[in-house]
Amino acid sequence: TKTTTGTVRLTRVFKAPRERVFNAFLDPDAFAKWIPPNGYTAHVYKFEPKVGGTHRMSFSSLDKTDTHFFGGKFLEIKPNERVRYTDKFESDDPEMQGEMTVTVTFKDVPGGTEVKIVQEGVPKAIPIEGAMLGWNQSLENLARLVEL
Repeated sequence: TKTTTGTVRLTRVFKAPRERVFNAFLDPDAFAKWIPPNGYTAHVYKFEPKVGGTHRMSFSSLDKTDTHFFGGKFLEIKPNERVRYTDKFESDDPEMQGEMTVTVTFKDVPGGTEVKIVQEGVPKAIPIEGAMLGWNQSLENLARLVEL
């Protein structure tokens, strides 16, 4: 059976310099601040932002009744241009299995920085609409963090 639902694609322009937006993806404290969707906090256990480096974190609901652990490896880091990494949920649920690949590209545009995100291999248990909603909430948090 196929364990993935598909691909999420998002584009957003931030009113911030490209280097500032790029750094928010590689600084563990910044990442933990903006990446969790609404109603969740993030905890970083490991974060090695270099090619071949690994990361592991969790999202928890405020009442701690819902926690998801996940992690992966950094595949590509081109300063201020591209970050590519894997993510995999630590779950026994067969519908949460599978490795996702996230590719983020950064480009100067009038008024700021264009960020394109492609997340491939989203697990079957997560509807694409839900993944899109989560990413959009995260990107709202990122805007609050990086925009001047």
